[in-house]
Amino acid sequence: MTNPLEQLTQHTTVVADTGDINSIQRLRPIDATTNPSLILKAASDSNYRHILDDGITLAQRLPASQRLQAAMESVAVGFGVEILRHIPGLVSTEVDARLSFDIPATLAQARRLIALYQARGIGRERVLIKIASTWEGIQAAKQLEQEGIHCNLTLLFCMAQAQAAADAGATLISPFVGRILDWHVQKTGQQYSAETDPGVVSVKAIYEHYKRNGYNTVVMGASFRNTGEIRALAGCDKLTISPALLDALANEEAALTPALHDDLPRNAEVVTPLSEAQFRWQLNADAMATEKLAEGIRLFAADIEKLETLLKQGLA
Repeated sequence: MTNPLEQLTQHTTVVADTGDINSIQRLRPIDATTNPSLILKAASDSNYRHILDDGITLAQRLPASQRLQAAMESVAVGFGVEILRHIPGLVSTEVDARLSFDIPATLAQARRLIALYQARGIGRERVLIKIASTWEGIQAAKQLEQEGIHCNLTLLFCMAQAQAAADAGATLISPFVGRILDWHVQKTGQQYSAETDPGVVSVKAIYEHYKRNGYNTVVMGASFRNTGEIRALAGCDKLTISPALLDALANEEAALTPALHDDLPRNAEVVTPLSEAQFRWQLNADAMATEKLAEGIRLFAADIEKLETLLKQGLA
């Protein structure tokens, strides 16, 4: 009899949410996602010091004003290249969170990241550029998709963000589960079952909206707190899960069955794309989404600055 993790892979593409190469080698997921926090954690491990050293060596060939940015981008791509050696699918590499409200700067960095991958022999078809789901981030993704650069819109907490991402033709979205749960527990003090978990309910609604309206954008549930949330979203297009929860799921005894299905009846009416004003109002009206989006950007920015401190020491 297969274990619940193996059962999950029959219905959902399992993605490893980690920058740890050893975990990826052991778990053998299809895809992998990284973010600044995961890269910072991995970069602090001596096993991956060579990736930092390579980034520093490359950057030292450039004018002083360009070195730190070049080192950061080289390290992010270095982890991505290493991960791609151990998986058959895609890796997500994130744009600097501090650019979340700057369309031209997001476009420029995304193009540089893809060029770095291509210089290492990795085609753009194996990379997702990860961008925060602000209005500006979504518009940058729209332009990048038109250029053949595929995007993963992250820090996504509400239907307005999901709708705008679909309008933009994004390849994939990462609606968060656990962070939504965290907010509701903090605000209400209540405990939730897997079925009533607000994060699970949100991702289910987005998934069903996409399937009923024929959107091609992939839904990849993210940010899990427990295996119950994973089970409640089995059948979603993709789920990105930490190694700890992948191990926990593999060791459970109860069988796993799909909770989501893509054969939903299609809506007859075409959904009208959101205007910028509509997007901003709907996001503003959702206190949870507004707060968690802002918080997520701040936390990623803080970890980027910590990684910069590590690289500055090497560059000096």
